[in-house]
Amino acid sequence: MNSNVLMSQQDMSKAIARLSYSVAEKLPTENLVILGIHTGGAVLAKRIGAFLKANKGLDIPVGVLDVTSFRDDIVKEKGYQDKTQIGVSVEGKNLVLVDDVLYTGRTVRAALNAINELGRPKTISLTVLVDRGHRELPIKPDFVGKNIPTNLNQKVDVKFSETDGYDAVEML
Repeated sequence: MNSNVLMSQQDMSKAIARLSYSVAEKLPTENLVILGIHTGGAVLAKRIGAFLKANKGLDIPVGVLDVTSFRDDIVKEKGYQDKTQIGVSVEGKNLVLVDDVLYTGRTVRAALNAINELGRPKTISLTVLVDRGHRELPIKPDFVGKNIPTNLNQKVDVKFSETDGYDAVEML
């Protein structure tokens, strides 16, 4: 498959810094919890949390939210184990829900259903590295690293050094 690099490692670092600063400036940092959607959103959430700690002195809990059980387009494999790891209650918290790519909105809908099972947060804000359009549900991110218009037959793939050995956003 041919791929085109849409964001380099440097572009991603700048976007993550902007997203982190936006979260810190526009949301109350008291009772804030960052939840990354497994897998790419979880890596991004950890980076945002680490950036906020290093650059703003904010020690915000970061968790992983596995939405597999709440998807309407994925069948769980036999022996599936939920990878949700939050470590704090979401009840009454200001949640920052993080994903790497926003597309149809179905993953975010599944995440909202998963969060509902965990408790009732005070607020939920959506942060994405890439918004590629083509929404099927009325979902709009609060914070976006980059808008990348795509065709329906294209795929946007976010690579993270933690999981892929390098940072980039590629179009396949």
